[in-house]
Amino acid sequence: MKSVYIHLPFCKTICSYCDFCKVFYDEKNVVKYLNVLKEEIRDFYNGEDIESIYIGGGTPSCLPIPYLKKLFSYFSLFKINHLKEVTFECNLNDITEELLSFLKGKVNRLSIGIQSFNPKKLKIMGRSHTFKEALKKITLCRRLGFSNINVDFMYGFKEETLQDMKKDLKRLLKLKPNHISTYSLMVEPNTLLKINHYERCSDERDACFYKEICKLLKKEKFQHYEVSNFALKGYESVHNLRYWKNQEYYGFGVSASGYVEKVRYTNTRSLTQYMKGNFVKEREILTKKDIMDYHLMLGFRLVGGFSVEMFEKLYQVKLESVYPIKPLLKNKDLMLKKGNIFINPDKLYVMNEILIKMI
Repeated sequence: MKSVYIHLPFCKTICSYCDFCKVFYDEKNVVKYLNVLKEEIRDFYNGEDIESIYIGGGTPSCLPIPYLKKLFSYFSLFKINHLKEVTFECNLNDITEELLSFLKGKVNRLSIGIQSFNPKKLKIMGRSHTFKEALKKITLCRRLGFSNINVDFMYGFKEETLQDMKKDLKRLLKLKPNHISTYSLMVEPNTLLKINHYERCSDERDACFYKEICKLLKKEKFQHYEVSNFALKGYESVHNLRYWKNQEYYGFGVSASGYVEKVRYTNTRSLTQYMKGNFVKEREILTKKDIMDYHLMLGFRLVGGFSVEMFEKLYQVKLESVYPIKPLLKNKDLMLKKGNIFINPDKLYVMNEILIKMI
């Protein structure tokens, strides 16, 4: 069983921080892109049962209904008898009763990129919405039967104080989401922030923000199940858990990545090349050690870590014979409980440093 990620690169506006593959919406490009996407699916999908589908971008919600109908007709190309979750990314401003009525019955999880309600942060990001608008849109989603809603929250701006961040997060919680994905602002190459020489907050303040977010969300009964993700009980992302459990998935669309039959691949970021049918840019054929490394790196993103017994059964090796587990358990970088090995919750913020010690 596998999962499917579908990338739609089209946006009405370009956010200053976004380094995902995106282009301004153009109807002619959308028509051609959807036709080429169908070709890619037909060429590369091998007929396995699909557990989850994630439609991301870009901004999938910016597509008019006729083009969304075409996109969702591609579901017939997959075996979906055991489909558990379909996630659709939405821009808050795109949410209408017409869009939600179309998605109802096709999608059971919405992911809404709110990021913030702080006017200063929104201006830096190049976004515009208010809490009142968000409350109205999410109330509409609930009324039309969408009971599983993720919202994104971004922090780590240079001008942001701890008090600013807490106020912002508390307002987000008033929307009563089921799941919250948190993102520390990164100033990536080729983004407007980078071009404008914007600087994020210090690492020390970022760490302080992270600890406070964990504390606040725990108080609100959210389970911290992955480094940056929090969910009410039963609302963990089925699709994203596949990534973190090192399970295979397809990636379709420009810039999409996938992991199929021991090969990790990444599609071209060039829309021109993609439209010509030149889909895959990079392939990494994994050795057994590579697969174990990925299992380790991704598994440690989960707060509960992974089963040592399952790892050893899967790869027919002792975990401690391949990785320096004992010294890291001794200095409490790692912890072992009920057969699961995981990063000490107090050290999640520096998990990359711990991974470097291991790999």
